[in-house]
Amino acid sequence: MVIAKPDSAATLLSRQLSLDERLRYNQFNRPLVLDSTETPNHLAGDVYAVVDYQFEAVRAGLTDPDHWCDVMLLHINTKYCRAVPGQSGVILRVNIGKKSHQELTDAPLLEFNFSVAAATNEFVDVVLSAKEGPLGTSNYRIQFQAVPLSTGRTFLHLAYSYAFDFSGWLAMQAYLGTVGSGKVGFTAIGKLSNGQPDFVGGVRGLVERNTMRYYLAIDSFLDSDRAAPGARFETRLQGWFTAVERYPRQLHEMDRAQYLQMKRIEYLRQQKPQ
Repeated sequence: MVIAKPDSAATLLSRQLSLDERLRYNQFNRPLVLDSTETPNHLAGDVYAVVDYQFEAVRAGLTDPDHWCDVMLLHINTKYCRAVPGQSGVILRVNIGKKSHQELTDAPLLEFNFSVAAATNEFVDVVLSAKEGPLGTSNYRIQFQAVPLSTGRTFLHLAYSYAFDFSGWLAMQAYLGTVGSGKVGFTAIGKLSNGQPDFVGGVRGLVERNTMRYYLAIDSFLDSDRAAPGARFETRLQGWFTAVERYPRQLHEMDRAQYLQMKRIEYLRQQKPQ
């Protein structure tokens, strides 16, 4: 288990204050900031957001590994997720695949070590890490942090990153040169001749899109807690698709009916022992 530093809550609150202007004025029309970094063999994305959920609900929801499978399954590329006992804690077995129905034998498996580094009345820190990934990728890390605000709202931080070798770089270039051609991220790096923003592309755009998809999955999961228990899965699906379609330039991949059909099939599969 990762041990949280004593000043972690204070550090995150300080980050919220430093981002105050960007949280107020941004292209998302909501208190949300997205940053990303790219190095020769590593990609990382960070989302910071103020949300209208009580901290107690956030802590209860996101410190449960089974709930993380509810979150992960919303992502278009997640085919299956199951929390299982491991040698040193809980492991999330996650199959990642195509943006269509796929047999699990054809969907690469990532095994995330799940740890709750902190879960107090003042701070939550959850880490998912996987050493090995598909297509030359490695060192996956998803970190979720949260602190309560005096307004009754909650400040969240989601960090998503992974490393890649030369074969991974080639795989990403192949994707960006074919089905990923023309796709962009959220960071504006200038303006086009028509005055519209010129958004970052390439692998940095790729990590920004996935970071945002995971954040919107967390937000949709938390929002579904307000629905009746039997309606929460459908509420999550509808909420996630509506959320990503607010940013069609970056996140549109399929129509609502296709997404719902695919995820309902995957959800039923997830309920069966494997």
